[in-house]
Amino acid sequence: MALTTRRRALTTLGAALAGSAALPATRALAGERGHWPRPLWRAHAHNDYEHPRPLLDALDHRFGSVEADVFLVDGRLLVAHDPEDLDPSRTLASLYLDPLAARVRANRGAVYRGHRGPLQLLIDIKTEGSSTYLELDRHLRRYRHLFTTYAHGRVLPGPVTAVISGDRAARAPMAGQRVRRAFYDGRLTDLGTPAPASLAPLISDNWTLHFTWRGVGPFPAAERRKLRGIVRSAHARGQRVRFWATPDLPGPARDALWGELVAADVDHLNTDDLTGLEAFLDARRRT
Repeated sequence: MALTTRRRALTTLGAALAGSAALPATRALAGERGHWPRPLWRAHAHNDYEHPRPLLDALDHRFGSVEADVFLVDGRLLVAHDPEDLDPSRTLASLYLDPLAARVRANRGAVYRGHRGPLQLLIDIKTEGSSTYLELDRHLRRYRHLFTTYAHGRVLPGPVTAVISGDRAARAPMAGQRVRRAFYDGRLTDLGTPAPASLAPLISDNWTLHFTWRGVGPFPAAERRKLRGIVRSAHARGQRVRFWATPDLPGPARDALWGELVAADVDHLNTDDLTGLEAFLDARRRT
């Protein structure tokens, strides 16, 4: 993914440690602050597994979407950004699936107690897509009540919706399944094609490939129209929209671009700065 969205480790680590020190251990599992705060469904934790407490930090900041990169290694799904970072103890199950299952049990069937919307778990496949997806599918089947499921033409909502991104070879086996517990992360080229929202409910793409504006100066009118047209087209088909490679350094450029994304009704804002996006969305909610 683009360098503009790589997490500034020391800043986020300090904020995370300060936040975790103030939370009792029992609250860390549930990610609650005592009054069931409203989730920020628009907030997407890019490269979530690089935070000090994968998943839990994002949930403490009330994010509605988290991203995990996975490698298939000797039949195991390991979570890392690069092959040299692989650690046998950091599996998809240990960092995400088991904690989410425990949280949903504790919260009476929801990721966020009192809020029934599904958390999006974006799984970015870094190894060959078809074989990795088939192993991932076996993993997801072990959590039968956790995931939104496509079954014989119907979508059955669950507390967590798994969306598969990364290596595009995952698409073929997914499209051929009559029952699956995951969905496909489409691209802008999928808009207007026969791919339905029941297969590809999310449309993601690289901002820099489609727009020249980086938040400095006025947003070109033609690009604003293009952005809003993309969102209208996706929403008309029941699909959500996300862009990666957007500016992620704190400052007016990032805020300006985030503001345009919100105004256009883009569904997910991509960040490594959990505290920054939480503050931005909370401030807009209060205005």
